[in-house]
Amino acid sequence: MQESDTEWSTTEQKIAQEAFEKAYKRETSALIKAIREKASEITELDDMWQLHDFLSARRHDLDGKYDYSYSVLIFIFSRLVKEGWLHLDELKGLDTGKVTKIAALTRM
Repeated sequence: MQESDTEWSTTEQKIAQEAFEKAYKRETSALIKAIREKASEITELDDMWQLHDFLSARRHDLDGKYDYSYSVLIFIFSRLVKEGWLHLDELKGLDTGKVTKIAALTRM
């Protein structure tokens, strides 16, 4: 992922933090629901190891995706919008150029 030298005002930082937290909460809530469903279906030892592998993969994905560094935040937001965890209208108040970049990256 390429870094960006984009500057973030104090207001934009607050908007970005709130949007970031909303997306994280949505995704982790969906993950917890999926884990509960998978755990309730465990009947054999193999099922447990499959759940372990699933959890390891998801942890790796989440740890990499939710990086709140301003230098990569535009790319993170575009990915979250693309995946459905965040909506462009939740970024209202950010500089128009930032929102335009995020929207453009979601179409790639």
